[in-house]
Amino acid sequence: MLSIILYQPQIPPNTGNILRLCANSGADLHLVGPLGFSMDEKAYRRAGLDYHGLTKPILHENWNACLDMLAGRRILAVTKFGKTRYTDVAFTTDDCLLFGSETDGLPDFIHQSLPENQKLQIPMIAGTRSLNLSNSTALVLYEAWRQLDFTGATDYDPALG
Repeated sequence: MLSIILYQPQIPPNTGNILRLCANSGADLHLVGPLGFSMDEKAYRRAGLDYHGLTKPILHENWNACLDMLAGRRILAVTKFGKTRYTDVAFTTDDCLLFGSETDGLPDFIHQSLPENQKLQIPMIAGTRSLNLSNSTALVLYEAWRQLDFTGATDYDPALG
């Protein structure tokens, strides 16, 4: 199963949206603290709608605790410093997609710990800085899931609304 890792997320609605994304795609959600908000915040709960009961984020006190839990799995960081487009990677079901904080991105020690081929970029027009965290996560997660033939998905039935 694919996993999403958010490193020290700061904006509750982004994390709530990503929780909903994970519930809809079957991905695990790992949150590395400290978080910039309380999980009880109204904005986080509202963005996640009723999906909070379908998936429960795994909270990690720090980066090392997250690495311990995910030992042996490939971590792919999505970063503006990546040289490989996210569409040029062959994803596997055990991959972990890592995204940095909305305000600070990923710290240098994480960048330095990963090989260059595990740092992915999302192409953008010159002169722009970044995409919204939940949008970036959706792009990369759905590309990975598409490559895995949408394993576990069911076809939409319009009769069910």
